[in-house]
Amino acid sequence: MLQISNAVRIPDNEIELNPIRAQGAGGQNVNKVSSAIHLRFDIRASSLPEFYKERLLALRDSRITQDGVIVIKAQQYRMQEQNRDDALARLADLVRSAVRVEKARRATRPTRSSQRKRIEKKKQRGNIKAMRGKVEP
Repeated sequence: MLQISNAVRIPDNEIELNPIRAQGAGGQNVNKVSSAIHLRFDIRASSLPEFYKERLLALRDSRITQDGVIVIKAQQYRMQEQNRDDALARLADLVRSAVRVEKARRATRPTRSSQRKRIEKKKQRGNIKAMRGKVEP
């Protein structure tokens, strides 16, 4: 059971975990041991609330396929159990990030004092650079 929030959980039978061989360098062990994990989670067939499903399907994330399946490949660690935990944590983070509502940004204007200070600093800097020119005798 994957805990997303106090009220929302994903049952284990909805998450498909397949061990695969990890990519990259690793010596003799990399060709024998399936330490990486390939996680698949079907959003539409899940027991998540409709609000969660809509927000997840609306995300523009490369880990979500056209069919609405989340695919996560975890191969950071050398042990399968650690990669499994990492994949589940990344799935939980993705679901949480989809339902997080960002605070609306309000447009603000700089104060008159800050504008004046900025222009004064620009003039000072310009004077310093102007003084670097050639000195005429």
